[in-house]
Amino acid sequence: MNEDPNELERLAKETEAAAAAPAGRPRQPVDKGHFGISIDIDGVWSHGGTPFPRPALARLFSTVMKRDADGAYWLETPVERGRIDVEDAPFVIVEMTAEGEGEGQAIKFRTNLDDWTALDADHPLRIETDAETEEPRPYVLIRPGLEARLLRPIFYELADLAVDAPNGEPVMGVWSHGAFHEIGPADDDE
Repeated sequence: MNEDPNELERLAKETEAAAAAPAGRPRQPVDKGHFGISIDIDGVWSHGGTPFPRPALARLFSTVMKRDADGAYWLETPVERGRIDVEDAPFVIVEMTAEGEGEGQAIKFRTNLDDWTALDADHPLRIETDAETEEPRPYVLIRPGLEARLLRPIFYELADLAVDAPNGEPVMGVWSHGAFHEIGPADDDE
């Protein structure tokens, strides 16, 4: 895909048409190589280095995003597929809600594309440690192979809800939708 903005609009129209088409015989999408689309560390979608002109385009394309076993990201419709570059995670968590307490607590996250995901057994929390800064890098699974990184203020908000692990191990975490999600080691105050 070249860096022509009209090419981005063409792909958007084909994606919308493919989503609206009745289900028929499955066929293999045509591989179009690299689409020239990238998602930066802040979740900003660009085509040929230029940010998408409309947020609705990113939302549309995110509905056909997949990640293969090798870690490559793809936009795939029934008609065509092409690779895209993702700097860190394809989504960023920008808002959190929490209702209830203890094991009955229910936490939900909103992505930068306005999708809500519950923190639960099917959408677990995963925390890596940044090799350079040694700071935590928290992620939540949005759908198979696709994660969202929690922005630092959201992670702090989540950490404020942390409690001791139910099994007595020296870790802290949060309950959400009946599942305990580890956040990190418990502080040793003794």
